[in-house]
Amino acid sequence: MAPLFGWWQRETHRGTPVIVKMENPNWSIAEIEGEDDEEELVARDGSLSSRARKKNAKQITWVLLLKAHRAAGCLTGLASAMVSLGSAVKRRVRSGRTDADPASVPRGENPVVRSRIYGCIKAFLVLSMLLLFFEVAYYFNLWRVGMGGVHVLMDQVHEGWLKLRAEYIAPPLQFLSDACTVMFLIQTLDRVLLCLGCLWIKLKGIKPVAKALEKDPESGSDYPMVLVQIPMCNEREVYQQSIAACCNLDWPKSNFLVQVLDDSDDPTTQTLIREEVEKWQKNGARIIYRHRVIREGYKAGNLKSAMSCSYVKDYEFVAIFDADFQPMPDFLKRTVPHFKGNDEVGLVQARWSFVNKDENLLTRLQNINLCFHFEVEQQVNGIFINFFGFNGTAGVWRRKALEESGGWMERTTVEDMDIAVRAHLHGWKFVFLNDVECQCELPESYEAYRKQQHRWHSGPMQLFRLCLPDIIKSKIGMGKKANLIFLFFLLRKLILPFYSFTLFCIILPMTMFVPEAELPAWVVCYVPAFTSLLNILPAPGSFPFIIPYLLFENTMSVTKFNAMISGLFQLPSAHEWVVTKKSGRSSEGDLVSFALSKKDDSGLRVGGSVPNLNDLVKEEKKTNKKKKHNRIYSKELALAFLLLTAAARSLLSKQGIHFYFLLFQGISFLLVGLDLIGEQVS
Repeated sequence: MAPLFGWWQRETHRGTPVIVKMENPNWSIAEIEGEDDEEELVARDGSLSSRARKKNAKQITWVLLLKAHRAAGCLTGLASAMVSLGSAVKRRVRSGRTDADPASVPRGENPVVRSRIYGCIKAFLVLSMLLLFFEVAYYFNLWRVGMGGVHVLMDQVHEGWLKLRAEYIAPPLQFLSDACTVMFLIQTLDRVLLCLGCLWIKLKGIKPVAKALEKDPESGSDYPMVLVQIPMCNEREVYQQSIAACCNLDWPKSNFLVQVLDDSDDPTTQTLIREEVEKWQKNGARIIYRHRVIREGYKAGNLKSAMSCSYVKDYEFVAIFDADFQPMPDFLKRTVPHFKGNDEVGLVQARWSFVNKDENLLTRLQNINLCFHFEVEQQVNGIFINFFGFNGTAGVWRRKALEESGGWMERTTVEDMDIAVRAHLHGWKFVFLNDVECQCELPESYEAYRKQQHRWHSGPMQLFRLCLPDIIKSKIGMGKKANLIFLFFLLRKLILPFYSFTLFCIILPMTMFVPEAELPAWVVCYVPAFTSLLNILPAPGSFPFIIPYLLFENTMSVTKFNAMISGLFQLPSAHEWVVTKKSGRSSEGDLVSFALSKKDDSGLRVGGSVPNLNDLVKEEKKTNKKKKHNRIYSKELALAFLLLTAAARSLLSKQGIHFYFLLFQGISFLLVGLDLIGEQVS
């Protein structure tokens, strides 16, 4: 029987209805028989007595008090958060630092060229605010109150505006809206196909298979010669971790050499790195320090200079790790065997894992993007077409593939993608290992992330301009040419940032002021939510961040669009190579494991060369003495006010979904524009 209330329940005992009381969690039962009694909590007919009603009322009162207490706690927390937010905004405005400061402008860039997009956005914002005031005045008939015959003129102006937007503005706007919608659907279809490919790989258990190496590390038999390169530039926060990890790779000591390629222009950093290398040399590691006097070509120039050394010809493979990467000891044993018996394989790429993915909201959102990139894009392309973009680090190249492809070139800021495309055009195949991970860092500040994304999205357009003739003339099949031109470059590098910015930051606000041009609700809400869900599948733990992820991706579209335009038209900002700032974060377990695993002289993993916790703290304090501050980002802030203005205008048309999307997207731009999403500097 279902309980009547609380712990009281009606039962049947020998054919007679009785009331039983469940006294405790063990459900001991006391039978209650007899006449109707006002003192009983439940009468025979099942009605509640006065005492029962009083007890029930007390229970309800306690429940309500508990809920009120929780609500008060939530309101207190919300008030505290709003106060903190207000103080942060006040600090930003008071400091007056913006992305237009000389320190944030790339060298040699014309400020006039840099401000063109911002100027267009400001003009659009002013126009939209004027239109909003005009539409609100007409909606409430404000000019008919005490304004004499002015209302006749204003009515004529309004009729002229309606005719202008219906005949001249709406048709091209609708055409552009439809074109961007088609691009959006094509890109969504590409995502769906990639996810289906990833699902097929998982269901079938498809993965690259390597031939085992002979287990004779003493003689080095069947262990090829490997050159390990660590390019770095002014990265004093992370050099100890990467050098220690590379020197402790589980590979015959005589069969690999570590090159520390230091491009630092800070004398103190140079000294620290050189001393670290000397410590490992004294402990028996085969490691050398290289510093270029003429620092040209950024990372590509650094790697090109290192490959010109005479001893490089003795090494068959080249492993590359950026300064913040920490390969596991078995990295070479899990990657190099994939070259054995596969003479066509030129590159083996491992995936990245992140030591600071939960540091703040910005790192969590980056983790979603990169998990999809590695587990879906890289893995599917590696399995089905044996080609993907080299990630610049955590990969092993066949030296012959590098040389036949022309070596490292300084012509773009994406030297890794450049060498990968040229190697693909020469017929080399790539292998991606989703189960081999290499730890690294994510940018924790929006400024660092923004500069990184600018480089990652301007470089491909530079490369596309340079490589298009070579792709057309190459001897690879038509299918591979089509994949390179239409999927790899146009769809994923050009169309994606173009429609993201144009559709959600320009066309959508304009359709609020020009209702004759429609943007369906499914384009605004349902399809973006579906694509965000696809992107978040490889990182299911990030599902609570699906809405912030959707809004943030649209917010980043202004940076990616600007970068794409600068790369496509060879603007000065496209040639600026900025080293992503590192915080030097490493899990405490990594450092402790290094400190505890003291080996003998041949084992190399000794305490004298291990990053000391106290030293790391001192170095971090020294680094933090440099002035760090948050900035105000003008383009994002202007777009925030533009979207909020469009949201206010949408209320006049009663467009619910459009209003909420514009409102939350505007708030997202506002938070990013005030630099409130990443690392906060006190």
